[in-house]
Amino acid sequence: MFELLEPICLVTFCADECNEELAALGHRTYWDGYFASRAAPLGRVPAHVVHAAFYNFADGEAARHIPGAWETIPPEASVAARERGSAASLRRILGDERAASPGLVRAADLTTKAATSAPTEGRVMYAGMRALQIPGDPVARLWHSATMLREHRGDGHIAALVGARIGGTEAHVLSALEQGIHPPESFGRIHHLPKERLAAVMDGMRERGLIDLHGHFTDTGRATGQRVETLTDELATPPYDALSPAELEELITELEPITATLTASGSQ
Repeated sequence: MFELLEPICLVTFCADECNEELAALGHRTYWDGYFASRAAPLGRVPAHVVHAAFYNFADGEAARHIPGAWETIPPEASVAARERGSAASLRRILGDERAASPGLVRAADLTTKAATSAPTEGRVMYAGMRALQIPGDPVARLWHSATMLREHRGDGHIAALVGARIGGTEAHVLSALEQGIHPPESFGRIHHLPKERLAAVMDGMRERGLIDLHGHFTDTGRATGQRVETLTDELATPPYDALSPAELEELITELEPITATLTASGSQ
């Protein structure tokens, strides 16, 4: 389900329409719009709360955008712009015929049924998305519900990382190594961090036996990363308990051509 739904969510970050909508509101940079629109369902919380909820950004990164991004642009406006832009991207990439098809409507309905059925306890970002109004338009509803499930999965992933005592920057190191990126410090999500900060993270991971002297996985590190991913998958299953086996199969069938089209375009 993650592989089927993720390309739907990725239009928010990869396609132009969402960023254009947020820029039209007055957000000066991509990251202003990102933090303002993704954190908005939490309410006007301070930067350290956003930092805690997002988890994998370095210290101080959230504070560069929150609450400044909300001072002249209401959070509600940023959320609405994100939805408009993301839905517009999906319509453009999928084309008018598929965007208006009964299959997409059914996929949106079943995705929404799953996305609105899971417990919210311990799921801060998911609970924030659940508090928003579900769009009536099927394309927007599909994006909205897929994004709810993405935040649900993300909350579970953070729980798995915390349980394994893997910090946000450490998680990026493990992810880089899993993708075959070496040195892991060159990974795009962390390469911009101060060298001293990265060195401290790498030293700490060596002390714990997660990586070796040359910055490669140890057996312990690889096993730790796999345990986190396995637990993430397990924690992501509750929403789909709301669907019967036949409904889940139907959802997969309806999503497959949608996902294939989005994947072929790179969700752009």
